[in-house]
Amino acid sequence: MTQISLRGLHKNFGNTSVVKDLHLDIASREFLVLLGPSGCGKTTTMRMVAGLEQATYGDIAFNGKRINEVPTQQRDVAMVFQNYGLYPHMTVAQNIGYPLKLRGLSRPDIEAAVARAAARVELQDYLHRRPRELSGGQRQRVALARSIVRTPKVFLMDEPLSNLDAKLRVAMRAEIKHLAHELEVTTIYVTHDQVEAMTLANRVAIMKDGVILQLATPEEIYNNPVNTYVAGFIGSPAMNLIDVVAEGSVLKTDSGARLQLQAPRPGALTLGIRAEDMQLTQASDAHLLADIYAFELLGDATMVTLKLGSTLVAIKGDKQLRLKFGDRVGVHFDTQRLYWFDHVSGLRLDATNGS
Repeated sequence: MTQISLRGLHKNFGNTSVVKDLHLDIASREFLVLLGPSGCGKTTTMRMVAGLEQATYGDIAFNGKRINEVPTQQRDVAMVFQNYGLYPHMTVAQNIGYPLKLRGLSRPDIEAAVARAAARVELQDYLHRRPRELSGGQRQRVALARSIVRTPKVFLMDEPLSNLDAKLRVAMRAEIKHLAHELEVTTIYVTHDQVEAMTLANRVAIMKDGVILQLATPEEIYNNPVNTYVAGFIGSPAMNLIDVVAEGSVLKTDSGARLQLQAPRPGALTLGIRAEDMQLTQASDAHLLADIYAFELLGDATMVTLKLGSTLVAIKGDKQLRLKFGDRVGVHFDTQRLYWFDHVSGLRLDATNGS
């Protein structure tokens, strides 16, 4: 049960600052996801916690004890990487048991621990195979088993599912979530995939340019994004963000389209609304009329895309819906689910007073 504190953490590579004054507390047993695009500082942050990178300045503490100078092998962390990190000349059993061998455990103890770890990820029948004989999903399960063969203080996972196909990612997400619940080990998980973040995390830290923009539960971030960057990063599809100029009860877009909606203040704004919070309707009930730019069947739903100038607007419809490219449709906005952002800063506005 390990609580992690990061205080004023900075990391510079030459003149480039990749992590900037980061303050973060991760509770014992928490599953925290660092989410953001490549180059935002999330992997560097995790590597500093692991001891693979030294902080330029700032403090890292486990249970209140500063560990900046503690070598990686003494921090008692288990790491799972994107490329699995398996030894090709070793069998699955040898790969899983390698951390215990380094600790000097006896052969019977190693074999018993390997059997338990393999059973947790359903690899009992593959212990004598080598990595080249396994599928991508099986290799990732070996990497997971190697990380749980002992009970570390902290799990660190860096894009562990990015090399898997879509079906395997879904299955492995479920396995990781189950293991995290079962083992109750503090976990830091790095990804650029917002679906992984939403499904796995207790809390999500959204990073950009080396800083955390928002730290909250997945539900809070989805429902209350602090700015347009967060709003456009979370959700599948991402929130629709439409630049408008508000004049009374009319919003004008750069395409010339007019939306019959009341803004919290006049002038240039960004309107946000999610695909599930709009419905296709008759012209008499519509806030917007537009032509269909694209139409996609998703199985459980349909996705209708409109184009307003350079902005694509996605609307999620019923799975039975059938339309054609170029059809003129009316769109009704759920006015209780509108988000307003300052056009210049991107910061969320208070819908009641526009501040």
